[in-house]
Amino acid sequence: MAEISAKLVKELRDKTGAGMMDCKKALQESNGDMEAAIAWLRQKGLASAGKKAGRVTSEGLVDSYIHTGGRIGVLVEVNCETDFVARNEKFKALVQDIAKQIAACPNVEFVSVDDIPAEYKEKERQIALGSDALKGKPPEVKEKIVAGKLEKTLKELCLLNQPFIRDQSKTVEELVKEHIAELGENIQIRRFQRFVLGEGIEKQETNLAEEVAAQTQAMSAAAKTAEAPAEVAETATPEVSAPEPAAETTPDEPAPEPVAVSEQTVEPVAEPAAESPEPAAEPTAESKGFGAATKKSGGKSRTAKKKK
Repeated sequence: MAEISAKLVKELRDKTGAGMMDCKKALQESNGDMEAAIAWLRQKGLASAGKKAGRVTSEGLVDSYIHTGGRIGVLVEVNCETDFVARNEKFKALVQDIAKQIAACPNVEFVSVDDIPAEYKEKERQIALGSDALKGKPPEVKEKIVAGKLEKTLKELCLLNQPFIRDQSKTVEELVKEHIAELGENIQIRRFQRFVLGEGIEKQETNLAEEVAAQTQAMSAAAKTAEAPAEVAETATPEVSAPEPAAETTPDEPAPEPVAVSEQTVEPVAEPAAESPEPAAEPTAESKGFGAATKKSGGKSRTAKKKK
């Protein structure tokens, strides 16, 4: 591939009005052939798009795209020159494709490199200068390396430099220029905003395995706590003891001293003697054998017989 100089790129730009990057790419595709590069730009519609780039764009659309699940949303404003083009279906489709492109690019923050503040560029440049890969290299080599890294980093932040999600062979900028050539008006992506559900809210991040383990331990502890009172009730039921009988005084123990009520002493009341067993019932005549004798004697007693 022939080396493309900056002078050759500028010459092609002056002839076609196309952008610097488009001119460089056209020259690379045509191996430095100026005429072939011009033809390539015309086929892509980029030559006429470059000429329209300075026109005022005060019309257009504000469109939105909500990604499936409602976790990502995009608002984008794309401008054109007339209301007639703004109502064109191809223009509407372009705006929707740009909104989807923004939703698919979480690192994109700016429309183009020109929109990046100078302070931001300098900060990124200092970060690149502090790279360990630059240690021991000559200053001129460092500058080239830093410039290349800075250009790559800034392009990653810009929407126009992203590969188009429907056709990776072209960038979003090239997509816009194709529509400029087709619709005949200047088109500019003015601004956009990407919304992510919960973005900026501090939330505690936990490991799923640890969270499940913690819940399991908590459930086990709760189950043990619920079982503990039941076990205590079963194993530690207090026994109801019978009232202890009054202490009996034995003969060896002295009787309690009487309490003085007055000058006269009251003798202690003697404890009632143990009740003697009831006397056994006297045997009846029948039990002594009298019944049998009475029957033999005709019911008369032996004493009556003797008197006779």
